[in-house]
Amino acid sequence: MDFFQLIISGLANGCVYGLIALGFVLIYKATEAVNFAQGDFMMLGAFVCIGFTNHEYMGLNFWLAVPLSILVMGFLGYLFNWGILRHMFGQSQTSIVILTIAMGFIIRFFAGATWSHEPTSLETPYAGQDIRSGGLVLGIDEVLIVVVTAILTLLFYLFFSRTRIGLAMQAASQNQLAAYYMGIPVKRIHSLVWGLSGMVAAVAGILFASKGAIDPSTGLLGIKAFAAAAIGGFGSLPGALLGGLIIGLVEPLASRYGPSGVSQIAPYAILLLILIFRPGGIFSQTQRKKV
Repeated sequence: MDFFQLIISGLANGCVYGLIALGFVLIYKATEAVNFAQGDFMMLGAFVCIGFTNHEYMGLNFWLAVPLSILVMGFLGYLFNWGILRHMFGQSQTSIVILTIAMGFIIRFFAGATWSHEPTSLETPYAGQDIRSGGLVLGIDEVLIVVVTAILTLLFYLFFSRTRIGLAMQAASQNQLAAYYMGIPVKRIHSLVWGLSGMVAAVAGILFASKGAIDPSTGLLGIKAFAAAAIGGFGSLPGALLGGLIIGLVEPLASRYGPSGVSQIAPYAILLLILIFRPGGIFSQTQRKKV
């Protein structure tokens, strides 16, 4: 039973990594840029929900606070692109990466100054509730993480493959100038996908904070999520989820059965092996660019 409990906990953590990685992939698919502040957006989304929900702050109903937090983070993501990144239109990807890293530091400072640097938990109506089957204990929070992650991954896969705006996002990422000449509002598309990424980050943060305490340094989980996206294959939504699940499962198993400290390097060891033997990731996508 200990083994199965580790698997369940690993799946829940892996889904959180997968959701953050999903944000990486959303932005990459639409803009071919990498947002290294995605983990910090996740952390900020969690603190925004804590500010709405917890009794020492606003004390709103949890089911009202969740959609409000998601909308706030969607607006902040849209605003970040509209107010800052749009002015770098046509610049190198390196400049955007450096900018997002700097934004991550700013978000961590802002969260600490606003809510404190002490670990804080989100007050939820299902805290402490679980489902018992034999000797196996399933926390409601862990079940919600798995279910919500699966649903979001499916919805975004359908969004990018079946909708006109999803196809327009991919066209804009492959050739911005050609997409513009074909009538696609590239700048608006970029702002929209950053807003979607902010909303996904909020969902990940809320789920993570409902499972355990967070602090501003929690945003550094984005590094593991980046590794998850690279393992699964940048540009692949199912790959982001799979990469997150792999890291989430490896960590507790390595901690339980491996030498001391090996769990800290296990995710990056897997990333190294993937980059050596399959550089494009597990779901590597090799295709011609077209608009």
